Amino acid sequence: MTATFAVILPAAGKSSRFKGKEKKPFATLEGRPVWLRSAELFVTRPEVKQVVIAIAADDRELFQRRYAANIMFLNIKVVEGGTERVDSVSNALAQLDPAVNFVAIHDAVRPCAPAVTIDSVFQMAQLHGAAMLGIPVADTLKQVNASMQVTGTQPRSNLWLAQTPQVFRRDWLEEAYRRRGELKGDITDDAQLLEATGHTVKMVPGAQENIKITANEDLAMAERFLKSRKPDPVKARGPFDDDLFR
Repeated sequence: MTATFAVILPAAGKSSRFKGKEKKPFATLEGRPVWLRSAELFVTRPEVKQVVIAIAADDRELFQRRYAANIMFLNIKVVEGGTERVDSVSNALAQLDPAVNFVAIHDAVRPCAPAVTIDSVFQMAQLHGAAMLGIPVADTLKQVNASMQVTGTQPRSNLWLAQTPQVFRRDWLEEAYRRRGELKGDITDDAQLLEATGHTVKMVPGAQENIKITANEDLAMAERFLKSRKPDPVKARGPFDDDLFR
């Protein structure tokens, strides 16, 4: 079966830590809104058959009015998100094309993911059913109490910082979302949800420039990454020839 992908861009957050005039997804980055730069990472990929963005209900009218031409030209489906990220993803899952058999979930405010890392995580998901991007923790981790006293040092070996896209077999992801009411504890991302329902998620090395726009200064960093980027080299090998995928 040929792998076909849908990409879900959750963009319904409150942007409480972002102090700009716009919410993070709508802030301008090198002349275009952040969400659009994130969408553009996927819309021209031949294996991606659908891109869905989930936005807050309060933003729906503004979003449709401001970006109607982009939505139509890029054939992006817009759905209303929920109060939590899982609600936004669940609403988007309900609108997927029946022909899609893999789903990638990518933060709408991660506009700088290199194409080569997206290639890698898509390929790993095809091989193993569930994969995500991440980078190893490089700094020392300290545990701190409520009084800001250091109470311990955590070993950083085998610790990775999660990135997106996170990519899953559609049937696994839909099953996990059907069962999420049974699960205990805080589920902070979709990979954790898959783990909680018994699936193994493979880690794929991401990139430092695949930053998430959280604070205003992140925009300046993203601009530097975009300005310095060179085109990804065309790889003259088969999609699974790299040792990473064996």
